[in-house]
Amino acid sequence: LSLNITEALCIHQPVLVMAARSSGNVMWRSSCLLPGRVAAVCSRGAGSVSSASEPLSSLQDKPRTLEDLPRVTLWELLYRMTFQGFHNRMHELQIYEKKLYGPIYRGATNHICVNTPQLLAEVLRNDNKLPSRGDMAVWKEYRDMRGFGYGLFTENGEKWYNFRAVLNKRMLHPRDSAQYCDTLNDVVTDFIKRMCYLRQGSPTGDLVPDIANEFYRFSLEAIASILLETRLGCLEKEIPKGTQEFINSISKMFSYNFIVTLMPKWSRSLLPYWGHYIAGWDGIFNFGEMEVLQQRLDDNQDVEGQYLAYLLSNTQMSMKDVYGNISELLLAGVDTTSNTLTWTLHLLSKNPQAQDRLYEEVSALVPADRIPSAEEVTRMQYLRAVIKESLRMYPVVPINARVVTDKDVTIGGYQFPKNTAFTFSHYAISHDEDVFPESFTFKPERWLRDGRIRPNAFGAIPFGFGVRGCVGRRVAELEMYLALFRLIRQFEIKPDPTVGELKCINRTVLVPDKPLSLHFVDRGGENAA
Repeated sequence: LSLNITEALCIHQPVLVMAARSSGNVMWRSSCLLPGRVAAVCSRGAGSVSSASEPLSSLQDKPRTLEDLPRVTLWELLYRMTFQGFHNRMHELQIYEKKLYGPIYRGATNHICVNTPQLLAEVLRNDNKLPSRGDMAVWKEYRDMRGFGYGLFTENGEKWYNFRAVLNKRMLHPRDSAQYCDTLNDVVTDFIKRMCYLRQGSPTGDLVPDIANEFYRFSLEAIASILLETRLGCLEKEIPKGTQEFINSISKMFSYNFIVTLMPKWSRSLLPYWGHYIAGWDGIFNFGEMEVLQQRLDDNQDVEGQYLAYLLSNTQMSMKDVYGNISELLLAGVDTTSNTLTWTLHLLSKNPQAQDRLYEEVSALVPADRIPSAEEVTRMQYLRAVIKESLRMYPVVPINARVVTDKDVTIGGYQFPKNTAFTFSHYAISHDEDVFPESFTFKPERWLRDGRIRPNAFGAIPFGFGVRGCVGRRVAELEMYLALFRLIRQFEIKPDPTVGELKCINRTVLVPDKPLSLHFVDRGGENAA
């Protein structure tokens, strides 16, 4: 339920669309075209990504303008995406360009890229009551084609603000998320049972294949249990066909989201990508449970049992608004927490000392025969640090944006007129060696409140900032804490040697480049609760 994902899904795509439509000042930099530089800049652990020399505001004698900034040209961008292979590694491109241009520079269409925590903070602290993000035109286009309403993530302005005010009341405060603890624990219990079932069917008796897909099912079951107050059967031995199709549709939509934004409209009838993209959205909106909800709303039937639908239908929202919001919340609740949990288990399997420390914490603080409460898991410092470090290393949304619409601003010593678009290179920021030494090393202790100097708060903001922050943050965190607690208490997670090196690719969110299998070795004893 890391809902901030949809705040930034299409930020970098419109930038490239605009690039494809205007060539700008075309100038080749020969140093940018050397393939060897890619490896030097982007290989994990090689070199450092530092912000030590950044031109912060305090270091400038007088403000300069965007014309003084280094710039990425259209052709450089296209070259990097096509010939240097960055088309599905846009997160690594952030680090590559930071090395070339520094902490702040112009993108191919005059958007301003910032990639240090200090500059990020400068931009975000200029937010007003109605912060504006990047365009989500292709999302809106689909809804307009099919006659569906916009939701919290496709709306802007006062209507967005009204949506947000309604949703905040039931999701944002910790005491609101705590009321879902029993519901989420029931889903976690069924997920543990499914892990045991899958282990039994493996040759070694403990191997679970494609854990990312299992977490997809878990996340869908969890969010549907909260939003619709119904169980979908995602964790049964035989998964309903429509449920798996819904999951596949989300994957398809995200996979083609980037390329269809780049494509000119005239090419849609000639190339298959637009059709695949629309099919993905159709699969999402045609999900059986959503169709039932839509029919009940259309018929003005009582939906009090589905609390969120009831809440929304008792506001000034139209029925289209209700359906649009429910569908977007359901969508956002699947792809994000599932990926975070996948990366977390991968990292713990590769770092047994961290896993042992986590096991000691969960074993000591809650008796083995009892399921933890929301209050208990949110007090576990190391458990929370493990999730936060996973989100730092693999931010769900590696890029986000703001458009400062109401005033001129000075950022990093440069003056910008109002309506300037800023993009945030979250992956480069969260791997800044000045903020996070050994940034490609999994070190949850960075986040502990044990007297050490903690990192810059803007070094990793996976749930966003301010009024545009993730509306479902508290629910997402609780879901991940409860699941990780129970998994680590019952199983020792070990890597599958046959998987080999696991890398991440950018499919709007950061996902593994291959299916991840893990060994779930039973710890024995009474820890099965």
